[in-house]
Amino acid sequence: MTDSRLPPPGTVVRRTTARVLPVRGDGKVLLLHGWDPLVPARPYWFTIGGGVEAGETVAQAASRELREEVALLVPADSLGEPVATNTIEYHWGGCPIIQHQTFFAVRVDAVEVSFANQEELELATISDHGWWHPDDLEATGQAAHVTIPGLLRQAVNAIELRKAS
Repeated sequence: MTDSRLPPPGTVVRRTTARVLPVRGDGKVLLLHGWDPLVPARPYWFTIGGGVEAGETVAQAASRELREEVALLVPADSLGEPVATNTIEYHWGGCPIIQHQTFFAVRVDAVEVSFANQEELELATISDHGWWHPDDLEATGQAAHVTIPGLLRQAVNAIELRKAS
């Protein structure tokens, strides 16, 4: 499958991303369900977020990605300090990707998720959203990356600490 929205197969993609972990009061975190466009038979759960664009801060990118991917409006200055950063390597769309990620946690209450603002490729590779306890996600083995359950735990802990102070 060749898709003009993807880089040529084998291209090493290096990217900096901003990711957001919306946390409800019950300790569940909002994730998206999707797949690699070349491997649709192996879906997984992943965090909301995407590439930081030229001229954006990481927090601005995080705010924009929340709006685009799930229609959740959170101003960049309301995100607070990042709860984690890491660099992961994986394959997607036939390309090796080296991705530096910055994660923000945000407390949410009632959220009406909408995919209306997603880009064409996102609409073609994201099927659903779900709220997950870190342990439950870890037990499924369906996280996009092995680090995600731990990141969910960090987000839940950060939100609990903010609530206590």
